[in-house]
Amino acid sequence: MCGDGKLPDMTEKIIVSACLLGVMCRYNAKMIDNHELKSALEQRGCETIQVCPEVSGGLPTPRPAATIKGGDGYDVLRGVATVCDVTGRDLTQSFIDGARKTLEVARDNSVTLAILKERSPSCGVRYIYNGDVVVTGAGVTTALLKKNGIKVVSDEEFIQMARNNI
Repeated sequence: MCGDGKLPDMTEKIIVSACLLGVMCRYNAKMIDNHELKSALEQRGCETIQVCPEVSGGLPTPRPAATIKGGDGYDVLRGVATVCDVTGRDLTQSFIDGARKTLEVARDNSVTLAILKERSPSCGVRYIYNGDVVVTGAGVTTALLKKNGIKVVSDEEFIQMARNNI
């Protein structure tokens, strides 16, 4: 299991950011088809559950890019930071709603691991965008999942683990 720094086994259900598996749900509607990630998951026989917290929170595709203002996802959940798009529209509630729906999916499916897209205001694990700058911090969904005991790794971390066959 990834909770101990190792790759998951075949019995695990894993939440994966839908955009990493080729679903066109990113803010700019561009497709990411991460073949290396897909291959690593297929080789382990893991059952993946695709989620896009931003779409689950009611946001359309495409949509203006968004960033967290005043902190990271933990700060958004505490009510001291907001998520705004580049037009200035406050999207905080949509991001929280999407995170809650993702947590509900995780609980309903006994998920203990999520592989999420690094640098996203929803899914960033170690890094998020703050305007045009990448900063250290967690996205809103990552923060909520971690607060509820779900292990979260970025797509980049998971691929590195697969390459090292951990």
